[in-house]
Amino acid sequence: MKIYTKTGDGGETSLFAAGRVSKDHLRLHAYGTVDELNTVLGLARALGLDRELDTLVGRIQMELFHVGADLATPMDAQATWLVRVDESMVTALEAEMDRLDEILEPLKNFIVPGGTAGAATLHQARTVCRRAERWVVSLHKEEPIGPFVLRYLNRLSDWLFVVARAANAKAGVGDIAWHSPRQEG
Repeated sequence: MKIYTKTGDGGETSLFAAGRVSKDHLRLHAYGTVDELNTVLGLARALGLDRELDTLVGRIQMELFHVGADLATPMDAQATWLVRVDESMVTALEAEMDRLDEILEPLKNFIVPGGTAGAATLHQARTVCRRAERWVVSLHKEEPIGPFVLRYLNRLSDWLFVVARAANAKAGVGDIAWHSPRQEG
């Protein structure tokens, strides 16, 4: 099977079980940004995370395929095969954040993204996740979306922040505290 189909040459693409839309449709911005997020997570793993965090991030990568499929399938589409984002995915993120928070120093000020290469890339993933969330909000203003997609992305960006901090902590690298250069002199 060839990877190219030529069906998108005119600027349209197919949705799951629901016809075709322009490639600049809000739905495509939303799930395309989720795809970008997945790629950044792959980079974070390639740059190196400890085994526990690598396993967690790997699971998120698989879940992001569900998020993308959910976004690529309008709510009224007849797609019985589709696994939509559900509440259990949100509560799992919350439980993992609570557990990882136990190994972290309490936050006393804002932190600057950085530290290890893996942690810095997880911070980048957090910002991509926030962008995906903004696209999903725009899409949701225009048409219905799965009831847990926004909650999942909102929680995931928090989760990525905690996991980035945990990656640094597990590597023995402290958070980089933000300070204003204007306050130094």
